Amino acid sequence: MRHLAIWAICAIGLLGSAGVEAQPTAEAPIRIKIVGGLADVSQYVRYEEPFWRRRLPEVSGNRIQAEIAPFDRSGIRAQEMLALMRLGVVPFGTALLAVVSADEPEFNAVDLPTVNPDMAALRRTVSLYRPHLEAVLADRYDVELLAVYTYPAQVLFCRNAFAGLSDLAGRRIRTSSVGQSEMFAALGATPVVIPFGETLAAMRSGVVECAVTGTLSANAIGLHEITTHMHGMAVTWGLSVFGANRAAWNALPDWARAMIRQELAGLERQIWEAAEVETGEGIACNSGQPACATGRRGTMTVVPVTAADQQRRLRLLTETVLPGWVRRCGEPCVDAWNMRLAPELGVTARPD
Repeated sequence: MRHLAIWAICAIGLLGSAGVEAQPTAEAPIRIKIVGGLADVSQYVRYEEPFWRRRLPEVSGNRIQAEIAPFDRSGIRAQEMLALMRLGVVPFGTALLAVVSADEPEFNAVDLPTVNPDMAALRRTVSLYRPHLEAVLADRYDVELLAVYTYPAQVLFCRNAFAGLSDLAGRRIRTSSVGQSEMFAALGATPVVIPFGETLAAMRSGVVECAVTGTLSANAIGLHEITTHMHGMAVTWGLSVFGANRAAWNALPDWARAMIRQELAGLERQIWEAAEVETGEGIACNSGQPACATGRRGTMTVVPVTAADQQRRLRLLTETVLPGWVRRCGEPCVDAWNMRLAPELGVTARPD
């Protein structure tokens, strides 16, 4: 907490002490400061940054002006995003659920490994769990949920051939979360948690033989050039929530809040549609298909999702992933899962 308090004092100078000028005049529009998602990826470059810098000023007649910076270039530790939003140091911010779930595992129910093997499943799960996310953010962090974003599917890439989930025992696999690590350990593999920026180097040096990462982001960093096979099933997706400190949000006039909500709904739709397109685009580019339009064409083999993979996925969810999450999360999470997700998914969480 001492580290967080020191950072907060420094960050006030970076982000502005209030983050919002809520009483615009003819000469002074509302100015808001936003901490966005990951730098240099499509979601930020194509959608988030243009939305805040151009779209919102345009539709508001320049009555709202915004500054945005990606969180990984703002000096902010991703693990502290929600705490900084609660303090008001970050008035409008983006939190990666897989990261903040280290402290609040309840958030990650919606994107646990094996829960959402495709986009249709992800849309359904998020729709069911969103009201709970909204309530938890409000009650524990005084944060108003304004949008939920997703990155393209994260799938498995390997340097050597594999036939499916049952063919991974003994391999060292780059993972990015506790849940992913538990999943691959249950398959007999050795998980190694490595930041995304170090994935390519780890693969080249032989630290790992396989890696879980996004289909198109893997192409962007050249992973398709040193791996030969990729699986067609999404392990996770990489969800994030965008919200506002409630004091900063309520300081805005009614018309501004209504406009921001309406425009953010459009931005959220664009990001989800792009994530679905880019998932397919990444697969097409990595495997050298003619449909590849934005990435670099590779020669990878796409390992199809078999009936055996689907059966193993459900076993992993019921026997490993969900019980592991319950151990980290506790009885309130059991209730949240069983109320929101169990009726649709057909998988019941049980107390540890």
